[in-house]
Amino acid sequence: MEMQATTKNAIASNRDAWNDSAKHHKNTDQWRAHLSAVGRADFSCLDQTITSLLLSVGVDGKDVVQLGCNNGRESLSLFALGARSVVGIDQSSAFLDQARELASHSPHEPEFIEADIHCLSPALHSRFDVALITIGVLNWMPDIADFLSHVAKTLKVGGTLVVYETHPFLEMFDPDSPDPYRVDSSYFRVEPFVEDDAIVYEGKTEAKISPFYWFVHRLGDIVTGSIEAGLQIAHLKEYPHSNREEKYDLYENQQAQLPLCFTLTAIKRQG
Repeated sequence: MEMQATTKNAIASNRDAWNDSAKHHKNTDQWRAHLSAVGRADFSCLDQTITSLLLSVGVDGKDVVQLGCNNGRESLSLFALGARSVVGIDQSSAFLDQARELASHSPHEPEFIEADIHCLSPALHSRFDVALITIGVLNWMPDIADFLSHVAKTLKVGGTLVVYETHPFLEMFDPDSPDPYRVDSSYFRVEPFVEDDAIVYEGKTEAKISPFYWFVHRLGDIVTGSIEAGLQIAHLKEYPHSNREEKYDLYENQQAQLPLCFTLTAIKRQG
């Protein structure tokens, strides 16, 4: 019971941290650019890596859910790939307000749902052909196997989970440390990182927010969790480019190159 309470509290605290941070994301060049661009039917902020993978999986004419959709920019981008319907799910009401604002400037009509992914309505079960998870979702989840079991429930039999995430190896390094190339944390770290600085993508802020918990999940845990959730791994590829904040770009183009991100696809089996 103590572990369950801790997990529940971490999820709630992370929600509060994102709600506290939302205002910092609107006064940015990126927000203004998205607000200006989403009016195009072919708007997409997805990079070539995930775009190519989604085209390979097949999104055209499909029902797609994005789990951890943030401000909805990526959910809106799925229409450019031909998605028939798109549902974005996030537990931050403040970021979903931003998602709906972006959608109001778009010719497309995604649905945005406020929910803890661990407590999804049965109406969302077995509904989608594709479930998308992108950068900055997995590490907010205290129990990766439990999280993936809920993700799998959203898929129809034969549906595909698509993941594009930062590589767990990157969690061993701190780009803000005096020596950013020195290993700073164990790959096998169990305790989450706990911080209270506002969560921003561009620049820095001195603002403080509710404490948030960042959990490290090894690649093996992600793969095994997918399999235990009834998903058959179809693709796993690691890349030398960073899809994280700009400060992590310093780890690119090294003579001894780290894997900086990965893509994974897994298909929901019968039964």
